[in-house]
Amino acid sequence: MPRTAQTAEMPSFGTLDREAGNLSRQVAEALREAVRKGDLRPADALPSTRALAASLQVARGTVVEAYEQLIAEGFLESKAGAGTRVALALAEPPPRRESRAPRVAWRHAQEAGLPERAEAFARIGREFKPLPPVPFAISVPTGLTAPGEIWRRLGNRLRARGPASPTGYADPLGALALREAIGDYVRKSRSVRCDADQVIVTSGTQQGLFLASQVLLGPRDQAWVENPAYRGVTAILESLPYRDAMVRVPVDAEGLDVEAGIRMAPKARVAFVTPSHQYPLGMPLSMARRAALLAWARSANAWVVEDDYDSELRYEGYPFPALQGLAPDRVVYLGTFSKILFPSLRLGYVVVPPNLVDAFCGARVLVDRHPPTADQHVLAAFMREGHLERHVRKVRNVYAEQRLSLIETLGALLPRNLAWIEPGDQGMHLVLWLAAGLDDQRVVRLAADAGVAVRAASPMFAAGTARPGLILGFGGFSSAQMKEAAHRLAAVIASVAK
Repeated sequence: MPRTAQTAEMPSFGTLDREAGNLSRQVAEALREAVRKGDLRPADALPSTRALAASLQVARGTVVEAYEQLIAEGFLESKAGAGTRVALALAEPPPRRESRAPRVAWRHAQEAGLPERAEAFARIGREFKPLPPVPFAISVPTGLTAPGEIWRRLGNRLRARGPASPTGYADPLGALALREAIGDYVRKSRSVRCDADQVIVTSGTQQGLFLASQVLLGPRDQAWVENPAYRGVTAILESLPYRDAMVRVPVDAEGLDVEAGIRMAPKARVAFVTPSHQYPLGMPLSMARRAALLAWARSANAWVVEDDYDSELRYEGYPFPALQGLAPDRVVYLGTFSKILFPSLRLGYVVVPPNLVDAFCGARVLVDRHPPTADQHVLAAFMREGHLERHVRKVRNVYAEQRLSLIETLGALLPRNLAWIEPGDQGMHLVLWLAAGLDDQRVVRLAADAGVAVRAASPMFAAGTARPGLILGFGGFSSAQMKEAAHRLAAVIASVAK
């Protein structure tokens, strides 16, 4: 097992004034200042007196005297066999959960005179902080649903002496082996019509949405976005430097209301949709609405960006075919492996019409040149050898059981007049609507204090149309974990209702 260095890298001391004398006091003051500035932190190990003396070209006794003085002051502590360290007692106590740090950060941003876009990005950064891996965070793989030993074995083999070993710059579109595997997979499982040259590997759906906004939208263009919608896409459009780019189109039991979209913005350039599994409500886009959406796109010379969210995870019947298969010349198709495998993989894909490949490739180059190569080859082998399809079947069975268990638990704990579940038969989350007048963001804060992680539904709606609700992920947690968390959440909701 490799040894880990235990000594902190010393900050620069500057130049000791040898003519002024009392070098030990100068060394002590330099160390004291390094602690105050945070260059040396509590529990950091210091060099031995011999090593520091050699570095500063002073007598060892000078450093010994400085260390002894700081130990006496409580800045340092020394234990036999453990060397000298910055005193652990200097560590600041952790902030309380009700810390107002975000508001302080926002005030500092205003005082600093940051550009408007910088302030917008700061808000987004705070909003998208990940939830802790406790119920009911979304997409938390465990031993039941993580790819496990097969993934590790492929990784060890391919990184050691295969195509995933270290190399130079790679194709901005992604590794050809993975693009071919993705093309085969989506043709067979999602009825997507494409070849490998139309596939661009991304760092997940979020990057695909960002690339689409950059490529397809000009300064005066508008985009249809579902209401409610995935916060990741609305945040992208809110951050654009021009106003009124986003038109929030309502959804109903059939999905996006195309006629409403035409009334609101008939000449929109792009429609961002989740037709297989509307996020967050869960309904599919009906066949009549699909036909109407594509007819509008052709007549308006517009594009449809299809986020195929959680399409593999339908529990009653087969997954719906992708919209792209009906109009491959008009649809930009987005998929990801974050949900079905694990989010830290950071691999997704975009399937674009042939005439958009170069544009998306150029936008990709400006974002991050190309995706990391090693995991692409591991994933390509995982797919090529049939492991992904077997993994999807396994995950679907596990999540189906967990979904039913959570529905039954919540139904028994919460009266219908207080909270109820949105019907849906696919995906990795449930929407728990709250009674009118309940503050879902307050519920989120109180639930976090109780050790339960949920997201509020209201921020996903356009202004003036919000409904209070909670997004509950059920993947990656045992029934026992979810039952305990459900009891805590029910108690929080009841307390807010009072």
